[in-house]
Amino acid sequence: MIDQTKVIDIILKIGNIQDITAANKIFSDRLDRQNLDRIKCLHNPEVLLKIANAITVCQPDKVFINTGSKQDKQYIRDLCLKNGEEAGLSLKNHTIHYDLKDEQGRITDRTFYIVNEGEAISSLANKMLRNKALIEVRQIMSGIMKGKTMIVGLYMRGPVGAPASNPAIEITSSAYVSHSAEILYRNEFADFEKEVERLGYFYTNIHSEGLNRPEDLPNARVFMCRSHRTTYSFNCTYAGNTLLLKKGNHRFSVDLAVYEKHGRQLAEHMFITGIDGPDKRVVWMAGAAPSGCGKTTTAMAGGHFVGDDLAQMWIAEDGTVRSINPECGIFGIVEDVNWDGDRNLMQLLRKPGTEVIWSNVLIDENGTPHWTGNGEAQPLKGKNFQGVWGKGMKDENGKEIPISHPNARCTLASTALANYSEKAEDPAGVETRIITYSGRDSDTMPPVWVAENIDYGVVIGACIVSAATATEVGATGVKRAPWANAPFIPGALADYMDAQFKFFGSDQIDDAKRPIMAGLNYFLTDEARGGNSKKLLGEKRDVKVWLSWLERRSHNEVAAIKTPIGLLPKYDDLHKLFKTLINKDYTKELYEKQFSLYIDNIVARIELQLEAYGKETNIPVRLFEVLKEQKVGLLALKKTYGPVVKPDQMEAFQTP
Repeated sequence: MIDQTKVIDIILKIGNIQDITAANKIFSDRLDRQNLDRIKCLHNPEVLLKIANAITVCQPDKVFINTGSKQDKQYIRDLCLKNGEEAGLSLKNHTIHYDLKDEQGRITDRTFYIVNEGEAISSLANKMLRNKALIEVRQIMSGIMKGKTMIVGLYMRGPVGAPASNPAIEITSSAYVSHSAEILYRNEFADFEKEVERLGYFYTNIHSEGLNRPEDLPNARVFMCRSHRTTYSFNCTYAGNTLLLKKGNHRFSVDLAVYEKHGRQLAEHMFITGIDGPDKRVVWMAGAAPSGCGKTTTAMAGGHFVGDDLAQMWIAEDGTVRSINPECGIFGIVEDVNWDGDRNLMQLLRKPGTEVIWSNVLIDENGTPHWTGNGEAQPLKGKNFQGVWGKGMKDENGKEIPISHPNARCTLASTALANYSEKAEDPAGVETRIITYSGRDSDTMPPVWVAENIDYGVVIGACIVSAATATEVGATGVKRAPWANAPFIPGALADYMDAQFKFFGSDQIDDAKRPIMAGLNYFLTDEARGGNSKKLLGEKRDVKVWLSWLERRSHNEVAAIKTPIGLLPKYDDLHKLFKTLINKDYTKELYEKQFSLYIDNIVARIELQLEAYGKETNIPVRLFEVLKEQKVGLLALKKTYGPVVKPDQMEAFQTP
C-alpha cells in the first residue's frame, strides 16, 4: 500500500481547509445553531476536516448532522418524501424508490480506483491516476449540492467493540441514501470517535445524486481512494453506487485485511447464519455467493440469522474463527422471493408494520408492490422501474418488459426477522465452523461437496464460476467470480489469494475448531443431467438439507464419498435428512442425477481456471498444484467408468 502521507487527499486539496480553526469557521458560517452544537460534540481533527472540506466543495444550502435519534430518523424519512426520492405505499412504513431507468445496477464501467504512479491494482478493476481523478472530482462535485441538504452520519460497520468493525462517515445529499444507511448500519454518533481511536482509522464517503437526470449518467462516477480510504460518488442513485458504506467500504476492508491484517483477518462477500443440529446444537456458517446467487435464501434457511451479504472475520485468542456482519439490515434482491422458499422474509414484505424501502418493483393502483417470481396473482398494469407498465409491453429491442427489474430490492432491518439472532450484535462475533462458496452453475458441480483439506477449500473459493446477474449493468453470459469477491478486491489477486491460504491454514486456529470448507450449487438443471426441462433439479427448500448435512459433517457425524473434487454425501444420510427436515421423499434417481460427476464439464472448468490464473502474476503455486491434482484424479475416474461417474462407482473406486 502507498503511504497516505505522501499523496494528496483530494477532498482536502479541493476544499483547501487544512486546519481546525478554518474548519470551525466553516461550521460557524454554514450550520444553524442546532447542527453547530452537534458538530461541537466531535473533536477528532481528521473527522472534522473531512466534513468541513466536503461542505466547502459541495456547497449545500443546509447541513444536517444526523445523531441517529428517533427524531433525526423521522426527519430523514420525511425528507425522502418531500424530495420525491421515495413515495408512501398502502402498507404502513413501506415506501418505494425508483432508480434512473438506465441505472439499475453497479456502473462498473464508470467505477475507478484512484491510483498513484506505480500502484498495483486488481487486473479485474478500472483505475484512474490521482491527478486526473482530482480534475474530475473538482469539475463535477464543486457546488453539486447547491439547493440541497447535506446529511452527515457517523456509522459503525459492525458492533461497537468488535476487532474487525469499521467506523465510517456517510456524507450525502440524498435522503434515500441516508434513510437506507439508517436501516443497514449502526448510527454511533456518541461512540464514533472512541471507536476511531481504538481502531486507528475511519472511512469517508461523499455522495451526491446531482440533478438526477438521465443525461447526466455518462458523467456518473464512483471513485475509491485507497490511500485515504475515501469514496466519491456523483450523478447516480442506485444504492450499489451511492450507499458507499456497503460495497465501497467493503473494498477498503478487503485492503485492510490483505495488507495490514494479513493472515489474521478477512473481509468477505458472505452471509452468516446459524444451523440447528441435534440436541439443540447451533453451528455457525458463512458463505460466499455473487449477488443474485442465493446468499439471502441460504441465510434465511438457517434458524439464527446474522447477515445475508457481508462478513468480517478474524482469528480469536481461543483459536476459533469469528465472524461479524458489518451491516444490521438487508438490501436484498426480491426476484423469486416467495412463500414457499422465503417465509420469514415474506412475512415482513406482505404484512404492515416493518419499515421497508422497496426499489424498482411494480406498484399497482392500490399501492401494493409486486415482483417477478413471488408466486402470487400479478396485476395487469401499474408503475415499475421504467415508468407506466402494462402486461405484454416491450422495450425498444422487442423484448417483453418484466413486471419488476431483476435487480429490484427490499431494504429492511435484520431485527425484524423471526429468525434474527441477537448474536448479530455480539462484539465477540460467532464461532464459524463452516465456510461455503457458490455461484449460478447450471451444468457442472453437485449441490454440495466438502473440501478434503484447507488448501482444496481455498481453491473452491478461487474457482467460483457464475452466470452474470443483474447487479452489474450490461453484464451477460457466464464468468469467473473468484470468492464472489473479485469486484471488491482492490489489490492484486495474488495478494488476496495468499491471504486466504494464510488465514484458513493459520497455526493460530485450533485444529479441532478449524472450519470445514465446502461448495454449494442450487442451480443444476434437469436438462444438464439428461432431461428435457430447463427446470432446476431441486427446490428452494432443499437448501435446509444441504446445510444440515454440512452441520453434521462439521462434527464428523456423517460419512462421505471421497472424490477428486472433494467429499460427497451418501444417499442414506440425505434420504433421512430430507424426510426428517422437510418431509420430502428423496429418490435414489434424483440423488444420482445431482451427485454424479460429469467429468468433461469439470475438467473444462479446471482448464478455464488454469488458463485465467496463468495470466496473473505471483499467484500462489498451491492453486495450480491443487487444480492439476484434481484433473489427474478426474481423468483416472473417466478412464475406468467413462465421462459420467455415479456416486456408487466413485465409492467403489476407492476400495482396493
